[in-house]
Amino acid sequence: MSSPGRHLPSPPNPFVTQTLARADAALAQPFVGITTDGRVEPGLFSLTETGVSTKPIKEAADEFLASLTRSARSTASFAMDDDAWQRWNNTHPFTMRHGVLLESLSAKQRERALALVQTSLSVRGFETARDIMKLNHTIGELTEKWDEYGEWLYWLSIFGTPSLDEPWGWQLDGHHLILNCVVIGDQIVMTPMFMGSEPTHAPSGKYAGTRVFEAEEQAALAFMRSLSPAQSEAAGVQPLEHQHVNEGRIQGGALRDNLQLPYEGLSAAVLAPRQQAQLLELIEVYVGRMQTGHDRVRMAEVQQQLDRTHIAWTGGVDDDSTFYYRVHSPVLLIEFDHLRGIALDNDVPARTHIHTVMRTPNGNDYAKDLLRQHYARFPH
Repeated sequence: MSSPGRHLPSPPNPFVTQTLARADAALAQPFVGITTDGRVEPGLFSLTETGVSTKPIKEAADEFLASLTRSARSTASFAMDDDAWQRWNNTHPFTMRHGVLLESLSAKQRERALALVQTSLSVRGFETARDIMKLNHTIGELTEKWDEYGEWLYWLSIFGTPSLDEPWGWQLDGHHLILNCVVIGDQIVMTPMFMGSEPTHAPSGKYAGTRVFEAEEQAALAFMRSLSPAQSEAAGVQPLEHQHVNEGRIQGGALRDNLQLPYEGLSAAVLAPRQQAQLLELIEVYVGRMQTGHDRVRMAEVQQQLDRTHIAWTGGVDDDSTFYYRVHSPVLLIEFDHLRGIALDNDVPARTHIHTVMRTPNGNDYAKDLLRQHYARFPH
């Protein structure tokens, strides 16, 4: 079974209308960033030279843009300060999308689009991204809803002009996969990063055997099982308020750029060294999706705030448990959730539907704080 070669936008429905209204309302507010209490903690991020070249990313973007027709290039291109950055959404209605649709491109053009993504991510990060896209084909096979699901139903946007000196970036937006990459000199910021899937394993079909998020599950379970009973109790949180039967417990999802989220759970400051090491291994699963070299820069930033990091957990720790967890510090927010079925028919959380998100709190999602510093130093 294969998907048809053309997908038409879904007709308007109440969910899409409400989501678009939420987007307009959210973006009418000035960007602050995720905070604990509405106030940004200053001095956490700085413009610096990392020593990790971003030239390959710039060259890949140039080659992608050069491969497009004039019309497609116009569709894919946005000003650096366009609010399209913040209009991503992990659900599948097409009305909310911007940029150029990968399915509409030739095989060669898609190859160059993927090369841009691949150059910006680690080997493992790119493999996960592609597997999510493949599993979006699998859900099409399972449901036969080819007007909603497919491997190439993802939109790529370029912001600004690819440069080694001036800020620019790219965004990939689609069902269960949103990647943001902002480049400032040889620094990059890759949040918000949303990765999810339903199903998380292809039982049959074109991509039979494809599986995602085992590392995110197992590293978290290994850490939780290292805790003492008192530590486990401290990490536990009650079911979160405002959770939706389908949206689950993720707090830092789409259109939550100004989320106020207090620290909850267990402080990493009270962990033994071996437990802190396991926590860092869990964090590296997420940060390690970034390009090799830049992941080390980001992990150094995370380690500086390790004693101010908190871990919250809801659910069990058995081999078949479902759960939600959050790793939260002044410079990092990671969330993972097992959800009920949406495309599939399970009505309780299961390991067949997972959402993950990684954010940079205190104003540096989309590299906003670094961009502020850049424009203050180099007026445009």
